[in-house]
Amino acid sequence: MWRQVPAGAGQAVVVYGDYRDSPDSIAVLYQKRGAHWERTASWPAHNGRLGWTTDHRMDDEHSPVGVFTLTDAGGTLDDPGSRLRYWQDDSAFESMLNPGEAHARDFDYVIAIDYNRVKGVPPFDWSRPHGVDKGGGIWLHMDHGDGTSACVTLPESGMKTLLRILDPARHPVMVMGDREQLRA
Repeated sequence: MWRQVPAGAGQAVVVYGDYRDSPDSIAVLYQKRGAHWERTASWPAHNGRLGWTTDHRMDDEHSPVGVFTLTDAGGTLDDPGSRLRYWQDDSAFESMLNPGEAHARDFDYVIAIDYNRVKGVPPFDWSRPHGVDKGGGIWLHMDHGDGTSACVTLPESGMKTLLRILDPARHPVMVMGDREQLRA
């Protein structure tokens, strides 16, 4: 999978699970120093409820495997110092679940994973260049303690760290999947 990381990328968030069907994963931030990648932070994470897939479809509850750019961010809360373009909107990012549930803070901070989306628009833009059936709206967002519909979740400390560190000038990417797929 590292062969798919663009040569100009200087930051990579690598998210991997031990098994193809597991919603539990680890997120690791790597930053390129000269010719070498250095591990600079890590957090527990969650991905799709049903694990990972190389053929993601709308509502399949799997996170897509691959290398994706990270270009846009936002959330219900004010910008915590993001270097990525940040859209604050307390209604556009509002959880679709009942208030008071464990998911109430999911979208306080989000980073759009550039899977089937238009770059340079708010994460909540629902344009799907490869069609609706391929899914989309896949984000890094606040963790709620279990698997997701297809997104990847991190604790608040991880989200704030990534928002403050990911630098568009360093062309950040997301590398994600189960260990077997990432090694292939």
